[in-house]
Amino acid sequence: MNSTPHFSIVPRSPGLSTSQRAMKSNPPSTIRHPKFAFTLVELLVVITIIGILIALLLPAVQAAREAARQVQCKNNLKQFALAALNHEQVTGHLPSGGWGPMWGGDPDMGFDPKKQPGGFIFNCLPFMEQQALHDLGLNNNRAGRSRTAAMPISMLNCPSRRPAILYPFVAHGQQTPINYDLSTINNLVGRTDYAGNCGDNAQVMQYNASPPFNTSCGIPNGTCAGMAWTPQYWAGLSNGADAATGVIYLHSWLTLSQITDGTSYTYLLGEKYLNPDSYYNGADGADDQEWNMGIDYDIVRWTGVSQGWSLGPAPPYQDQEGMTMWWNFGSAHSNGCMMALCDGSVQLIAYTIDPYVHKNLGNRKDGQTIDGKKF
Repeated sequence: MNSTPHFSIVPRSPGLSTSQRAMKSNPPSTIRHPKFAFTLVELLVVITIIGILIALLLPAVQAAREAARQVQCKNNLKQFALAALNHEQVTGHLPSGGWGPMWGGDPDMGFDPKKQPGGFIFNCLPFMEQQALHDLGLNNNRAGRSRTAAMPISMLNCPSRRPAILYPFVAHGQQTPINYDLSTINNLVGRTDYAGNCGDNAQVMQYNASPPFNTSCGIPNGTCAGMAWTPQYWAGLSNGADAATGVIYLHSWLTLSQITDGTSYTYLLGEKYLNPDSYYNGADGADDQEWNMGIDYDIVRWTGVSQGWSLGPAPPYQDQEGMTMWWNFGSAHSNGCMMALCDGSVQLIAYTIDPYVHKNLGNRKDGQTIDGKKF
């Protein structure tokens, strides 16, 4: 028997390449690979998660922004307080409250409260790097004095409340300025969110005394020669300083040594309360005029008001829509009101402060001992 193996040769299929023959002998798999994609439910879940994360993150972002605004507000008051203290060092007295709401700052009248009709903000200008603005009305330049009023100053506005822009001059009670004409600037003026401490007795009003009068012409000094100083009579007292308990009031001429309760325990200035409905339109009678005016609700506030026959506290409030208060300090901040003390420091005063502690901080000479931990 022949054991030689027999081999059969398979003829090559004509017309097929090597790769084609391999595919023919090994046909491709019929298994389908799945395509990855979100279902509608999965997409909704992702969107929900993103929404929750944004909702959690947004308050944190807003809180961070408000914290930054509060830092800026505090710095505004710090610089303002330092300007007032520098004023005291140079002139020998703190900036005066001025003559009243019908008067604006006049650079020709210097810093003497007997002569200068403008309020404490105007008097602080040279000490807050605003000498050029202060001097616009030099040489009896009435138009220049008007332009001063029409200049917003960023340091005078709290960034949590409103920007430093021009606002309408409304002048409830026809209190238009005597020594310049706002019609030349379209009755648009800068405003302030900060007010001086006028004391704890709002019965001692700026309207209980008039500007210094010269009997020869019957009109306030500054418009006629002489500049004679006429003593003021407030609430039946012979001297305004006897009745006024704050540090910035009508014709104030106060030194730091007269703050007998201590500069660290007496307010100098702070944020004023405003109705948010009136931030921009001037409808609030205590926020309707220019920042460089003489003393008025626009530029001073109190820590105490008359309650019948007695004097009660006027605590600080957070700005509230629909509620107007002309006397109080207050703020747009949710956690308190920024107040500068007469030592130049700035404190955040909580709205929950003991009202009588707040009242006493507005009085420079009541002799009350105040625990520093209470404010």
